[in-house]
Amino acid sequence: MSGRKTNSGRFFEDYRVGEVIAHAVPRTVSGGERALYHALYPARGALYSSDEFARACGLPMSPIDDLAAFHLVFGKTVPDISLNAVANLGYAEGRWLRPVWPGDTLRASSEVIGVKENSNGTSGVVWVRTTGVNQHDVPVIDYVRWVMVRKRGTGAAPEPVVPVLAKAVEATALVVPEGLHFEGYDFTLAGEPHRWADYAVGEKIDHVDGMTIEEAEHMLATRLWQNTAKVHFDATQRAGGQRLIYGGHVISMARALSFNGLANAQMIVALNGGAHANPCFAGDTVRAWSEVLDKAETAVPSVGALRLRLVAVKHGAEAFALKGEDGKYRPEVLLDLDYWALIPR
Repeated sequence: MSGRKTNSGRFFEDYRVGEVIAHAVPRTVSGGERALYHALYPARGALYSSDEFARACGLPMSPIDDLAAFHLVFGKTVPDISLNAVANLGYAEGRWLRPVWPGDTLRASSEVIGVKENSNGTSGVVWVRTTGVNQHDVPVIDYVRWVMVRKRGTGAAPEPVVPVLAKAVEATALVVPEGLHFEGYDFTLAGEPHRWADYAVGEKIDHVDGMTIEEAEHMLATRLWQNTAKVHFDATQRAGGQRLIYGGHVISMARALSFNGLANAQMIVALNGGAHANPCFAGDTVRAWSEVLDKAETAVPSVGALRLRLVAVKHGAEAFALKGEDGKYRPEVLLDLDYWALIPR
């Protein structure tokens, strides 16, 4: 009789602060990644759609969409970090450090930076800092996320360690990709005339359009990113047989919908924070709105940065409503994401 060779995933008790986990499996990115991403989401960012547009902005070619790179790296971490997760709770201190090009091979590792058992004794929160690198061992992205993970039993848990995280990535720490400029930016081809100076801190933008989440598309996305979290693909894992829509799917859908009003917010360069406020299921129609939280110059005169709050809601939500009088997210809010994006000045 052979020994056990399958892996049931880690539980809360299995994490130790300071441990570094190298994730399988490396993945080589191709142009097909872009085609699939644009088939899944109504993504129309010109910098990611046209090699010619990207070259006019100083890049050698069109990179892979920032969120596609994020999902790819995120997916590598799932078997080790969130296979037995109850929920992915939030993000912080994320930075895109280098564009990902077709032909790059990405792999990932995560350092455990915090653990804390929940009061119910059946689960706990694990904080990790994940870094994705290319085939030259050059980091392309890093971020912190925290996830609620089931306990294996009711025994002793690790001593609690809660990391102190920055509320936002400083504007001075934003990385403008080498060569990028918007000196000859073609606003007609990009789709909108609005530039950095046209946005004001505190301004809110209703992105108007909506998109109904389909089960088949979500399942394709989950497999594309090699995301093995059981709640996303195994209908027996949740009461009622509803698969939980992967939070990254909602992020990409909302980001794509934000094109209407933010078409020139071309590159995501930092993830300040985020929360998946309520679960999303197939059949939900997602709409989005944004708020300008801050503005900053960069080291490149033609490139500015906007700090944006991106909120995804279910159809029928009240315009620009986020939290109730109790301070909790309203039930129709799916996502609250805080990020920096580069835009022509």
